[in-house]
Amino acid sequence: MRILVIGGAGYIGSHIVKMLIEHGHAVTVFDNLSTGHRDAVHPAAQFIFGDLSDTNALFSTLNHGFEGVMHFASFIQVGESVSNPGKYFRNNLTNTLNLLDTMVSTGNTNLIFSSTAAIFGAPEYTPIDENHPCNPINPYGRTKLMVEQALADYDRAHGLRSISLRYFNAAGATPDASLGERHKPETHLIPLILQTALGHRKHIQIFGNDYDTPDGTCIRDYIHVDDLCSAHILSLEKLIAGGVSSAYNLGNGQGFSVSEVVSSAALVTGHPIPTLVTERRPGDPACLVANSDQAIRELGWQKKRPQIETIIEDAWRFMSQH
Repeated sequence: MRILVIGGAGYIGSHIVKMLIEHGHAVTVFDNLSTGHRDAVHPAAQFIFGDLSDTNALFSTLNHGFEGVMHFASFIQVGESVSNPGKYFRNNLTNTLNLLDTMVSTGNTNLIFSSTAAIFGAPEYTPIDENHPCNPINPYGRTKLMVEQALADYDRAHGLRSISLRYFNAAGATPDASLGERHKPETHLIPLILQTALGHRKHIQIFGNDYDTPDGTCIRDYIHVDDLCSAHILSLEKLIAGGVSSAYNLGNGQGFSVSEVVSSAALVTGHPIPTLVTERRPGDPACLVANSDQAIRELGWQKKRPQIETIIEDAWRFMSQH
């Protein structure tokens, strides 16, 4: 198949490009490199430097026709979305509408959208399934939910079918250490912990240790990036086979506390990882865990690298080599 990957130079985008090519597909990457890395794009992929705000570049690219489009080109920092909401609404929402309109005008009808568990807001229950109420508590989550709502309308009006994949905490790296997390600034827990193990940080901050959890620290659901990517390919295959538009929660199905992740990282790396307990962050729920049974049932999705030690080992191998 010919697949267009928007944001294919970023963390998850570059992993899916690699996996698609290994599955024998022809891949075109469209990325403005604002947060991605040109050297992360697989050499077998065609690369187009472009921005979703440039409708002419979008039309020129999409006019070639693709069996599927995958969209990863969103800003993802929750704190920044609170302090600079306009940046998030312009890119995550308005630019995505540019993409949808151009897909309609060029006859491209299959889209896989990178969504987020942030659409749910503070959980009313865990594990969180697809029926959980959506009540995002920050602009980042709101922009993603608005896109999901727009996708339903575009399907009804234009027959543009889509699958939205709601990530919980993507983590890890390719087992061969060729790709991994390279965010600037880095905000994700596991790479921050590993930077501390390498001595690049004096300590890792733990935001509160008095939550209603077994060890008092927050529990989160970490899913290996390769497992996440396999769900994208299965989702695209479903659409191409005539499947209807859907949305799936993607997570490990089990949670790990901050203290558990720190302890696992210390064992994997063999390095001490100093911690500093500070005050809770506003809006941090005690526990966020996914129920991914629907993806397992309807897509045939299987998690092959679910253990937290495996996720950390892969991330550590990448970070220590790069």
